[in-house]
Amino acid sequence: MHDLTQDCRRFVAGESDGLLHVFVPHATAGLAVLETGAGSDEDLLAALVDLLPPERRWRHRHGSPGHGRDHVMPAFLPPYATVPVLAGQLALGTWQSICLVDLNVDNPDRDVRLTFLSG
Repeated sequence: MHDLTQDCRRFVAGESDGLLHVFVPHATAGLAVLETGAGSDEDLLAALVDLLPPERRWRHRHGSPGHGRDHVMPAFLPPYATVPVLAGQLALGTWQSICLVDLNVDNPDRDVRLTFLSG
């Protein structure tokens, strides 16, 4: 899990009102808006292991053992998020962060695309 909130804040700084769209163009990554640093991030990862155990039961079998679950995870954590922006500030709740979640240990390189829609 990687917190993208500061990168997103820098991206919208100086913008007007609008929407920030965050997209991860990868088949094994997703985005979550949640509290971090108080255990919720670890709870999410533990819940994903419970829900999608890294075992050999998955039909998608290339890569590391259990890699098939990495391709199912984005159905639960989509590869996109849209966040309101007010006067160049993310309109997140007090404890909310925008996080990249990627269970795939086979590919550590990830791209994140940020777009701003004014209005």
